[in-house]
Amino acid sequence: MAVAEAVAQHSQSELAYQRILDRVVSLEMPPGSVVNEARLREELGIGRTPIREALQRLARENLVRSIPHRGTFVTEVNITDLARITEVRVVLEAHAARLAAEKLSSADREAIDSLLALLRGEVTGQRELMRLDRLIHRTIYRAARNPFLEATLERYFNLSLRLWYLVLDREVRLREAVDEHVELLRAILAGDGELAETIMRRHVIGFEREIRKVLVER
Repeated sequence: MAVAEAVAQHSQSELAYQRILDRVVSLEMPPGSVVNEARLREELGIGRTPIREALQRLARENLVRSIPHRGTFVTEVNITDLARITEVRVVLEAHAARLAAEKLSSADREAIDSLLALLRGEVTGQRELMRLDRLIHRTIYRAARNPFLEATLERYFNLSLRLWYLVLDREVRLREAVDEHVELLRAILAGDGELAETIMRRHVIGFEREIRKVLVER
């Protein structure tokens, strides 16, 4: 019974984490806003302990922060964050792309074929494109077959997503950025690690440049 309860508790904590993460990343919980635990419990239908465990995890990932005697707040975002996040992502994302090309499994091939089919489709809405971009990156992370690298990339990708949502209402080359993945995914399918690494590095740097341009104009 104790084991079953522990598994259930972990499952609830993971659920709370994913749901609060989505709210923070999508700016439904805006930067600087107060995190109301009671409201989260009511809206998510999840207990106090899983909510607090989720918030502790989000604090470790720099998405929320607790201030003694004041409460918990969603962290702010700024252009300095963008530069620092990109410094990390450009190295690790490029390495993940190389590893994915070198370690590609049959299941990975099927997943990438499905992504290429989606990219050939008529996905035009900004949020739909954002979800597709997110799916592509996460597929590459998994294909790299390194859980430590995958966890680190997830953390920094989530930080990047908040910045992207800040500029969704502006003219950002999101469609072009997602289309760049066609070349990347084909390189991975071909087992060309060097090319995959080069394309991913160019993709991360180029998109950071576009986001920076919009943030400076705000």
